[in-house]
Amino acid sequence: MSRGTRECAARRLRDMESRASVRAMGPSSELELVSLAAALGARGVPDHSGPESRLLAAVADALTADVEIARQRIRDGEDPLGDAFTAIRSPVVRRPLGATYTPLPIVEAMVDWAAAHSQPQRVVDVGVGSARFLLAAGRRFPSATLIGVDGDVGAFITAAEWLDVNYGRLVRQMFVNGLGGRSILLIEPSARPFPDAATTAAITTFQVGTTSEHVRLRRVRRLKDVAPIGGGNPVHRDRLVSEARWTCLSRPPRQAPEGYVELGELYRVHRGQVTGNNRVWIAGLHSQGLPESVLFPTVTRARELFIANGRLESGVALRRVIDLPAELDTLDTAERVEVQEFLTRARTMGADRGYIAQHRRAWWSVGLRLPPPIMATYMARRPPAFVENLAGARYINIAHGIYPRDPDPLPSATLVRLAAYLAANASSARGRVYAGGLMKFEPREMERIVVPGPGLLAAGAV
Repeated sequence: MSRGTRECAARRLRDMESRASVRAMGPSSELELVSLAAALGARGVPDHSGPESRLLAAVADALTADVEIARQRIRDGEDPLGDAFTAIRSPVVRRPLGATYTPLPIVEAMVDWAAAHSQPQRVVDVGVGSARFLLAAGRRFPSATLIGVDGDVGAFITAAEWLDVNYGRLVRQMFVNGLGGRSILLIEPSARPFPDAATTAAITTFQVGTTSEHVRLRRVRRLKDVAPIGGGNPVHRDRLVSEARWTCLSRPPRQAPEGYVELGELYRVHRGQVTGNNRVWIAGLHSQGLPESVLFPTVTRARELFIANGRLESGVALRRVIDLPAELDTLDTAERVEVQEFLTRARTMGADRGYIAQHRRAWWSVGLRLPPPIMATYMARRPPAFVENLAGARYINIAHGIYPRDPDPLPSATLVRLAAYLAANASSARGRVYAGGLMKFEPREMERIVVPGPGLLAAGAV
């Protein structure tokens, strides 16, 4: 190349850089951005959608200076198209559509980690955007096949636990805010969706950028009933936003027979108290000498309710839980001496250092609930047991207590009939089933069980 040619080329480059700097090194509108993308090669990509083809036909050619500078920036590892897009569209507009672009230093760090552990033959980016990850991977793995996908519509299958557990809250929020959730299909574990694994399954469908007033929820017990996906009970989006657990919403509402009500209309269900350290608070050799006034016969194992056959008549065989008053001054002098000696031993066992103990009013006071008239198991690989508590026993967090809302005591016959009805009719249909057939009832789920009303129970007409 002659000197004159080199000087001419240098002037052209300076002119292009000058014009590009005036244009803030990138497009200032979405049409300009499309024009630049088209000039960089988007027109030659096959199989455009109808809207994409019309958009490409509507834009003018980009300035040569912009094209050359953008191409050079891409060769240098930058992302001019992504930078322009995030500048043109504000985060408020992009966030509901999931258009949040990963900073380049993070992209490079992640690709570096991958390179240190493997030499992949294929790299797949399922939310490709402006291809930051794919371009970085292409430079690092030149022989790899690069596949980028941007999914506006999707269906994926996962374990179903995210519908109910606390760690699934973020997924539930994304489903109703931004992801464009359309339907959820739950496959009962008994259907064995994956024959070689004991797991739950949920098929979720979505359409990014849409907001549906209702979402369809359905559950099936046989794999042959999975298709077609997308039907089921319509649940209002506001209900999904307000509910912390979604599995129960997959069941269509059912009409209660005449004279029947939900258990929660008559009774409140409470989970048993967490001791924070059973080794300390369940009485044993370490608690010898404590006064009887602070030792309470307590159901501490679900098996104790399963073998009771509907009636817990005595607490003699139950272990005792230590429940000290928060104000130790309420004890008489001799009792306080015995309790202080025990607390010294309890400290050596770490009883005052646990999370539960540190968040109680007094670390030494477990705070057992009063004896309920009916106790129930809530988690096992079988339907729950409902037991009349004739022994007046307490319970810890392996059981629920069922307490009448009406403070007047119920006749024993009524309690017997209620407990028997619950035991015979409560099933996994109103609780949750996890992998391996584990059934679980949260308190509010148990309160949704339909039971005979007071009149039917009193008359024995059940």
